[in-house]
Amino acid sequence: MAQPRVDTAPFAANLVSFGDRPALITAGGTVSYADLAARVAATARRLGGSPRLVMLSGANTVDAVVAYLAALSGGHPLLLVTAGAAGDLAAAYDPDVVLHPTAGGLVFEERRAASAHAVHPDLALLLSTSGSTGSPKLVRLSLDNLQANAEAIAEYLDIRPTDRAATTLPMHYCYGLSVINSHLLRGAGLILTELSVTDACFWDLFRAERGTAFAGVPYTFDLLDRIGFERMRLPHLRYVTQAGGRLAPDRVRRYAALGRRAGWDLFVMYGQTEATARMAYLPPELAPTRPSTIGVPIPGGSFRLSPLPEGAPGTGELVYSGPNVMLGYASEPADLALGRTVDELHTGDIARRAPDGLYEIVGRCGQFAKIRGLRIDPLRVEHLLDRHAVTAYCVGGDDELLVAAREPADPARVRRLVVAGTGLPPGAVRVAAVAELPRLPSGKPDHAAVRGLAFPTGLSPADDLCALYAEVLDVDGVTPDHSFVSLGGDSLSYVEMSLRLERALGHLPVDWHTTPIRSLRAPSRPRRRHALDTTVALRAVAIVLVVGTHATLFNLSGGAHLLLGVAGFNFARFHLTGAGRGERLRHIGASIRRIAVPSVAWIAAVMLVSGQYGLPSLFLLGGVFGPSPGWSGWHFWFVEALVYILAVAAALLAVPALDRLERRYPYGFPIGVLLIGLLTRYDVFGLREHYHVPSAVRVFWLFAIGWAAAKATTGWQRAVVTLAAVVTVPGYFDDPAREAVVLAGLVLLIWVPSLPSAGVVNRVAGVLAAGSLYIYLTHWQVYPRLDHHNALLAVVASLAVGLAYAALAPLVRRAAAALVRRARAAARFRRSRANARASISKPRAFALDRQESP
Repeated sequence: MAQPRVDTAPFAANLVSFGDRPALITAGGTVSYADLAARVAATARRLGGSPRLVMLSGANTVDAVVAYLAALSGGHPLLLVTAGAAGDLAAAYDPDVVLHPTAGGLVFEERRAASAHAVHPDLALLLSTSGSTGSPKLVRLSLDNLQANAEAIAEYLDIRPTDRAATTLPMHYCYGLSVINSHLLRGAGLILTELSVTDACFWDLFRAERGTAFAGVPYTFDLLDRIGFERMRLPHLRYVTQAGGRLAPDRVRRYAALGRRAGWDLFVMYGQTEATARMAYLPPELAPTRPSTIGVPIPGGSFRLSPLPEGAPGTGELVYSGPNVMLGYASEPADLALGRTVDELHTGDIARRAPDGLYEIVGRCGQFAKIRGLRIDPLRVEHLLDRHAVTAYCVGGDDELLVAAREPADPARVRRLVVAGTGLPPGAVRVAAVAELPRLPSGKPDHAAVRGLAFPTGLSPADDLCALYAEVLDVDGVTPDHSFVSLGGDSLSYVEMSLRLERALGHLPVDWHTTPIRSLRAPSRPRRRHALDTTVALRAVAIVLVVGTHATLFNLSGGAHLLLGVAGFNFARFHLTGAGRGERLRHIGASIRRIAVPSVAWIAAVMLVSGQYGLPSLFLLGGVFGPSPGWSGWHFWFVEALVYILAVAAALLAVPALDRLERRYPYGFPIGVLLIGLLTRYDVFGLREHYHVPSAVRVFWLFAIGWAAAKATTGWQRAVVTLAAVVTVPGYFDDPAREAVVLAGLVLLIWVPSLPSAGVVNRVAGVLAAGSLYIYLTHWQVYPRLDHHNALLAVVASLAVGLAYAALAPLVRRAAAALVRRARAAARFRRSRANARASISKPRAFALDRQESP
């Protein structure tokens, strides 16, 4: 059984001493130290007084930090894992309690009341070494280890209570965890976020919350280069830290110089999980002149060089000593009872000490490779692939992993398996399929020969996805750092993109539309269960209800009004991102064109053939002038309302003050808009008695409900939006069935992000949802010709014609775009030819002038 631990790390136990200072800052609000201490105490009480082995899936969320601190302060040894490795490590170590932070709160899975494990009283934390491939080998850390490293980091970084550090690294990674520990120690603030530095929302949050620090691995600095970090204005930034692998000396110099100009310091650091996080740092003033070194030991630590056979003079294996050195390793549950088994850490790195006392890494003793900030064991990767019936040899290359797989292995599948098992980005994994794997005469693997193989440099999975995004969204210049939203994707392209992406990846992440392409990856194991995005399901059902009701197959109205709520939800989801105001407006304008152009084209075609509609309909003004007998202007009220509403929303957000207000209060802003919309919903000013009020004005409140639903991130916020729907929908139509349809759809939209489904259902719903606009446009000309014969046939024909128009429209759009491009190219050619002629004729005229001059 577990033994009680008698001490607690001060950074976890003294939270309340910082009072009302901000501790955890998120996009949704701030948690003070006093509040954090109360939450930690409550969670610790729930974990109980008797020590149990707790497993926590780490995340940069309030609930995850609370759970982490509660386990430490409550004396429960904690196994901190990635979500991907949770299954393997749970099977290997059989934790007593499993904690899962979710959007709805912290989920407790209590497997037993009393621990089944004998645990040493010094054991506080178990971490996988970075880049673990599911190996049960863990690092055993004590409270003293955590506290000593937090104190050392806080000392040399001079962390102050006024500092606010962003969580740019995962919590389960020792480097990311050290940021949390060291800042909590000094009563500083943590800007909790899982956004990437490539996301504009990250920098909006960082600036708004007066961020003073962030941490990065070498790959982070690749991303910073791409987004133009050197041009950013970050007035409160004090320092940037780097670890997780070697940063090229020229880049160290460049960022150090950038920091000097902008008023912040660059700290280059060196560490390993086995030393809790940090072992050395390079003082910022030395970065310009000594960028290739790791610097000096952290306060309280020391280095020595252990001579190596055949090692170069003055070099040796770097060995670290200090109070932050781990207790030892664990490979099975029985090892949890062990006390300290190591007193110093053999790093496996070959180093030398310069005369000025700075240490420099010059090589590796073992086979581990540091790739994109992750320490990868190629042998573990080979074992991982073997479990999937792939025989392969792996070696670390220049910031990439080289995998030689024996045929008939599929390189694309092998890459997906490695990416899923290691956390490496797809671009860091190169795979070659070979007939025979290279071996030494002894029969052992010849890993050196693997480096000499011809590894293809073709498209990575991320590149393949870039091509897919470019095709579906019809845009150029797609890079792995783009996302669906950043490329201007909207509700019309969302469905097709989601279907194509699910086929490419085998599953669809919940937040795929805001996830950079490079971070999208296939699961290591195919998923049999499918989920259907609720907005897609509602669009599919709503358009069937519209057509079926009009064709008298059944009488269940409300589909079009429900679609307005879905449109508001998608507007907020796809357009109200962290992008700049100009980009937001361009994306909204593109959505309006994608709705208006096919609508006007269809109405014009019908006018030419039958004369059914008039000019108000053609220009989508039927809602303004009111329907007139003979031209069925009311047919397109929904399209007109949606176009007007989007145009008004764009006009509002074009005002800088309102744009800033929406960003500051993403939930409160649509609630205010909803309250304004209710003035017309209830006709507070009595306008309908004397004037024709366009439908867009009368139904705007439904769009606002969807908008607010998309921005509701907590239970009480969703409850408020639900209450608004429950109060306002009944009585609007004087048709209980119709109101029930709209209300049920809105409640699903608010509370259920996805529905359990099947592959064939997803495909059918996706096709209907993607074609819903076109079905709505065309069904007016289809069902009246058939419903008196067979209502079901009328519905099927209406859906078919609409889907045919949906398939034709992109082809016409692309052909028109090609014609425009050719016309522009021809115009440029004519201009260049005219300029060339002018440039030739001018010197000749000048020469004639000179000859004729006296």
